[in-house]
Amino acid sequence: MSPTGSNESAARARTNEVSRRNVLQLFGFAGLGAAGLGSAVACSPSKPAAQGGSGGEKEFHGAYPYQLPPKGHFNLAAGVLDGIQQAGSPYMDLVYPSAGLYYWADKKWEWMMAESGTLDEAAKTYTLKLRSGLTWSDGSPVTSKDVVATSNLRWLMRQQDWTFLSDVKATDDTTVVFTIGTPSTVLERYILRAPILPSAVYGEWATKAETLRKAKGSLDDGEGKTLNGDFQKFHPENPIVSGPFNYDPKTMTNAQMSLVKNDKGLFADKVGFTKVVLYNGETSDITPTVMNKDVDYATHGFAVASEKTFESNGFRILRPPVYSGPALVFNFTTRPEFADVRVRQAIAYVLDRGENGTIALGESGKACKFMAGFSDQTVPDWVSDADQKKLQAYEKDFAKATQLLTEAGWKKAGDKWQTPAGKPAAYDIKFPTEFADWNPAATNAADQLTKFGFNITKRGITFTQLTPDVLAGKFDLAIQSWGASSHPHPYFSFVQDLYTFNYVTAANQGGKGMNFPLKQKTSAGDIDLKAVVDKSAQGLDVEEQKKNVTAAALAFNELLPIIPLWERYGNNPALEGKRVAKFPADDDPILKNAPYADNFVIMGMYSGKIAPV
Repeated sequence: MSPTGSNESAARARTNEVSRRNVLQLFGFAGLGAAGLGSAVACSPSKPAAQGGSGGEKEFHGAYPYQLPPKGHFNLAAGVLDGIQQAGSPYMDLVYPSAGLYYWADKKWEWMMAESGTLDEAAKTYTLKLRSGLTWSDGSPVTSKDVVATSNLRWLMRQQDWTFLSDVKATDDTTVVFTIGTPSTVLERYILRAPILPSAVYGEWATKAETLRKAKGSLDDGEGKTLNGDFQKFHPENPIVSGPFNYDPKTMTNAQMSLVKNDKGLFADKVGFTKVVLYNGETSDITPTVMNKDVDYATHGFAVASEKTFESNGFRILRPPVYSGPALVFNFTTRPEFADVRVRQAIAYVLDRGENGTIALGESGKACKFMAGFSDQTVPDWVSDADQKKLQAYEKDFAKATQLLTEAGWKKAGDKWQTPAGKPAAYDIKFPTEFADWNPAATNAADQLTKFGFNITKRGITFTQLTPDVLAGKFDLAIQSWGASSHPHPYFSFVQDLYTFNYVTAANQGGKGMNFPLKQKTSAGDIDLKAVVDKSAQGLDVEEQKKNVTAAALAFNELLPIIPLWERYGNNPALEGKRVAKFPADDDPILKNAPYADNFVIMGMYSGKIAPV
């Protein structure tokens, strides 16, 4: 459980996750849409900064959605939806680094704010040792008090690390001891990928959270809900950061913002760039900016035609796996006919998911082979060959779909299907208008289902409204994400698939989400999916975890609580030779890192491998 590394690998330091995590993925929103979960501010780019910047500045130009104040704010602990820098943004790691970053291909950690981490299985503790000499941008030292405050804020925000933790405390200025209530191989990920926040800014809230945690251990009563709600309204004005860059609020516009060099920040001497310019918006906003070569690198899901134009214009297209993709999500409350597993299986057989992925994202949209609820890339690491053969691929088969619907009591009236209640099979499908990959994916899925005999009405809405609508249960069908870019462990993907848009999470927002019961019957018998998924991350015995991962995968494959349409690979434009000397080679193992988690560009900037021209 302890990170590994060497002096050589330590020189390759870098930053980000999800959740985890970068905040987005540990919250379960990883890999959403074009740029991740963000705020689309439709705008025309302002005049771009000149190459190299003024005064000899060496600039890096990126793109990711953000929101201007007053809606956008600097409470990064509570800023999953409305933070000044959206959760999941890889550039968060340049401002608020975490303790470590992860090499996905090599399966090892690189130390960032920390210098070591040690698991004591007998004592059930994980001890984190900070680097000495770290400072905040105001000149004050980074200490263990900041890590403890961050952890208590994560409890207040119901982060998943506290599923496994029972306490956290500082034993000296640089040492933090996490007491483990439920041992887990994924806990280290939560600890090391949490952006460390300053107690000078958040200390009052962290103290209140710690007091409540020790007194009641829960946020479920009135006092806990009030504290959680009040904290989300807390909007500090002046960011105090520990990374090599800081925000420059005075220069922020609807079109772009700047991160300026913080010479006191972590590894600032290794980072060759003096400014990071970030362009705002979703794919439609960013595409012309990339076309104009004002962006060096972007993680949006670009249209296939745009991608080809980028290539002809001198960009490389990087295709890192995202370990997630769009899925068809059902509302089991307002449309009870979806509760019959045969209906969901029939819909899976109707959809040509390969066609859907190609139309939406070209060669970066790959139909899922295993339909296991987590990435095809990692299924062989967790599911035996024999059990892989039990996973149904749900290749397009109209005859099988017709058989299943008929068995479920559905009938045809002319060329249209009717439910067992005699009602037309007419449904709205909601999708984010701004996402250049999810929009055509939803449109194509709707067209395929309509051709088969459903009556599907397409409802494109702004993506900032889609997730609240799904959590509130205001939908029939919707496109949301499956899988997670937070870590290769399947636990994170199952959390995304089964918890994020379900009553497990929606209850915090006053809704039920898709409201899919996690206690189900399968051909293998009864299963409590929440218990199985939670157990899949518990303990330190990976072989034992594989049993629960396999059980969850087989159940997901049969039950299809959501239908993954395809697995997304990045189609990230990367411009070399203008402001950035070069990006990693296509065969560099670091390109196995998910772009919304331990982003390889950010890691390269920290190590100096991605440097100015």
